Amino acid sequence: MPKLRVHNLTVTQDGFATGPGQRLEAPFGDFPENLHAWMFAAMRDLADGKAGIDVDYIARSEENIGATIMGRNMFGPVRGPWQDESWKGWWGDNPPYHNDVFVHTHHPRPSLTMEGGTRFHFTDQPIETVRDLAFEAAGGKDVRIGGGPGTVQQYLRAGLVDELHMAVAPVLAGRGERLLDHLGDAVSHYRVAEQVTSDTVTHVVLLRR
Repeated sequence: MPKLRVHNLTVTQDGFATGPGQRLEAPFGDFPENLHAWMFAAMRDLADGKAGIDVDYIARSEENIGATIMGRNMFGPVRGPWQDESWKGWWGDNPPYHNDVFVHTHHPRPSLTMEGGTRFHFTDQPIETVRDLAFEAAGGKDVRIGGGPGTVQQYLRAGLVDELHMAVAPVLAGRGERLLDHLGDAVSHYRVAEQVTSDTVTHVVLLRR
């Protein structure tokens, strides 16, 4: 049965996944530098055929993914109604998704087709509806929630996430948006299935009970 998955979501030791002040030159806001260095290094190693703990988790994140869900803040720094449709994401003309991507927003706009097979859909529908649309688009494959933390929280609170992989970096932030805040009783839906430490981060995987 297809799964709803989250991968490579990096958090600080005190649980923050993004910082305040997101803007064009700071996609993750004001946040510790090089927080995601482990991921970019592992992606390079994977492309070069190298092995390692971090590489293994990066490789797993790409397996059997047929569609993607993300929040508007992950798509870009623009807030409020779209002034125009010139913003097409952080990733240039050929985003790395190569599938249908459903973007949660209070301000829908027409779908956007990019090079490489990525097609962004902008929706204000409930998370359950968006999940169903994503599974339909995935054609029997799994769906990945790309982020950000607020979007992942919504799906966690509803008990809809089947697998969550986070990489805990050995740095402190002190402010921003925590990944696992505001879950309440929803934590009872999940168990810690893996905890593995590399030279750079600790990988923690939660599975739905």
